[in-house]
Amino acid sequence: MIRILLSLLLLLPLGAAAQQDSLRVLWVGNSFTFYNDLPAMVREIASTQKVKLSCTRFLKGGERFTGHLGNEALLKALADGGWDYVILQEQSTAPAMTTESVAREVYPAARRLDSLAHAGSPGVRVIFYMTWGHKYGNRKPDASYPLANGYEGMQERLKTSYLEMAYANDAWCAPVGMAWRQVRAERPDWQLYRNDCYHPSVVGSYLAANVIFTTIFGRTYQTGFTADLPVEQAEYLQRTAQRTVLDNLVLLNIR
Repeated sequence: MIRILLSLLLLLPLGAAAQQDSLRVLWVGNSFTFYNDLPAMVREIASTQKVKLSCTRFLKGGERFTGHLGNEALLKALADGGWDYVILQEQSTAPAMTTESVAREVYPAARRLDSLAHAGSPGVRVIFYMTWGHKYGNRKPDASYPLANGYEGMQERLKTSYLEMAYANDAWCAPVGMAWRQVRAERPDWQLYRNDCYHPSVVGSYLAANVIFTTIFGRTYQTGFTADLPVEQAEYLQRTAQRTVLDNLVLLNIR
């Protein structure tokens, strides 16, 4: 069933019809956003802070920015405008490849999506959602590019690519991968990944949700929404997410 769902391109409002006083967020990505309903997690965190978010999703399993650019429904949604935030998440390995490959296959599509977002919504804030390295490095190792064949190398390559996308487009970067690395170092026994070693567990998605919320609102907070995780664990993930964003605002192009 999950495979079927991930094969569909979704344009789904979360919850009831959007309130006029809601912040409108458009999510563009794939299974790293779809799993555990990350947009809904961010919306739940926001609700505990008395903030209303209306979220719309264009998500397709394994989809790349180049594939999304071929989706007429997404292009219409961007052109119709009215978005406060557009969150862009690339396929999990594409930005971890060689410099030449990323420059050819990722950056132009990132720029095009950013341009379309601003054309329809001149005041929009585009956020590039930095993902994380696979648990043991690229799950499809490439002998010609060993840098990404281990976790640390893959994570550093993703970090560089996402930051460069943010800088090149005067966008923000949500440093989920950076926070992920911190949790791996400090809590190596925690399961951030599903059994496949690259999709997020609930723990991983909850960390991502707090990073993205902090990126949008730029402040510390406490939330009672824990995604059914133990309270102490949820509070640690909240603090790590906030620290990762707020200690790196210049690096992340957030100002």
